[in-house]
Amino acid sequence: MPGVAREVVITGVGVVAPGGVGAKQFWQLLAAGRTATRTISLFDATGFRSRVAAEVDFDPLPAGLTAQERDRHDRVVQFALVSAREAIVDSGLEFDTMPPDRLGVALGSAVGNTMRLEQNYCTVSDRGRNWLVDNDKASPYLYEYLVPSSIPKEVALDCGAEGPVSLVSNGCTAGIDAVGYAAQLIAEGSADVMIAGAADAPISPITTACFDAINATTPDNDDPEHASRPFDLRRNGFVLGEGAAALVLEEATAARRRGAQVYARIGGFSSRSNAFHMTGLKPDGREMTEAIRRALGHARLDPSEVDYVNAHGSGTPQNDRHETGAFKASLGAHAYDVPISSLKSMVGHSLGAIGSIELVACVLAMTNDVVPPTANLDVPDPDCDLDYVPHVARARKIDAVLKVGSGFGGFQSAIVLTRHGGR
Repeated sequence: MPGVAREVVITGVGVVAPGGVGAKQFWQLLAAGRTATRTISLFDATGFRSRVAAEVDFDPLPAGLTAQERDRHDRVVQFALVSAREAIVDSGLEFDTMPPDRLGVALGSAVGNTMRLEQNYCTVSDRGRNWLVDNDKASPYLYEYLVPSSIPKEVALDCGAEGPVSLVSNGCTAGIDAVGYAAQLIAEGSADVMIAGAADAPISPITTACFDAINATTPDNDDPEHASRPFDLRRNGFVLGEGAAALVLEEATAARRRGAQVYARIGGFSSRSNAFHMTGLKPDGREMTEAIRRALGHARLDPSEVDYVNAHGSGTPQNDRHETGAFKASLGAHAYDVPISSLKSMVGHSLGAIGSIELVACVLAMTNDVVPPTANLDVPDPDCDLDYVPHVARARKIDAVLKVGSGFGGFQSAIVLTRHGGR
C-alpha cells in the first residue's frame, strides 16, 4: 500500500463468534475474559484425539435468516450473511443508493462449505461404502458447497455488490489478507466501499480428523474451558473454533462527507511467505518480522507508537515462540512494554475466519480503550517473556494496533489500525 492517495477507514463491524452473535455480546465475552471452549456438540466426536472446540450458539431464524436461507446454505454462508448484515447496518450506509459497481466484497475462508460438502458426500456414497456415488441423492446446491467462492457471491447477491467480489483462501491468514486486499482496492480507486472479512465453520469430522492427523489440536479433553492456553508453558495445541466477521471499509473522504462513525483507519498491511514447510516455522521469525516492519512502514508508524498487539497466539509451542521472537525483532525494546494478547484463548482458532474476528476485536478495543486478556495464562513459558496480559482486561489508551497472523503453508501477515484523525 505504499504511496497510495486514498485513505481507507472502517465504518461498520459485524461478528458471529463463539460466546456472542453480534459485536456487543462478543465484546462482553472478551472484556470479561470468559472462555467459550467446550466439548464438541456439532457431531459425535467419540474416538477423536481432540474432542473440544469453540462453537457458536447459532440459530439461523432468530439471527435473521429465512427458512430458505437456512435450508439452502452451509453454516459458513449463514455466518457470513449475518455478520455482513450487522456490519452494513452499523455503517449507516444506504447501499441501494450507491452505484453498485463501486461496491465490492472480499471474504476469506480456509475450508469453505465443509459441513454440507461432507454431509452430501456421506449421503451419495452411503457413508463412504460406495465408490460409485448416487448423484440423485445429492443436494441441488452441491456445486455451491464445492466452490468456496459461493461465500462472497452470496454476500454480494445479498447487498447488491457488482464491483470486485473475491475469495481469499490463504489458510489461517485469510481473514487478515481479505481485509488488506479490500483496503488496497479502495486505496487504488477500484472500489469506494468494500465488505471485507472472513467466515469458517470447520467443526466437522473431516476437519477434526485432519488436525488430529498432524497433532495440531489439543488432546486436553477433560477440561475444555481451559484447553486453549496460548503462551502458557503447559500448552499443547490449539482449539478448533468457528465464526465470521465483516467490516465495512470506505474511502475516508466520502465517509467524512456523510458524517459516518469512523472506527479506525487501515494504516498498513503486508504479507510474506517462508517458502519452507507446510506446518514448520523458521526459528528466527524473519518472515513475520518483515511483514510487521512493512505494515508499520506503510502506516508511517514507529514501533514505539504501537499501543496494543493482537497476537496470532494459537497455543502451539512452535508458533508462540516464533511469534515472540518476531515481536522482539520488529518492535525492539518496545516489545517488552506493549501489551499483547491472544483471543484464541477464549474463542478458539476458527482458521480463515479468526483474523477478521480478531480485527473486529481490535476495533472494539480501540473504541473502548481496553486491552482484552489472554485467558488461561497461568504458567508463562519463559521463552514467551513479553507482556501477554493474563486473565484480566486492562484499561489503556489505544491509538494504534498491530494485528498479526500466521498460517500453515508459511503465510505470515500483519495489519495496522490507527485512530482516524489521530496518528
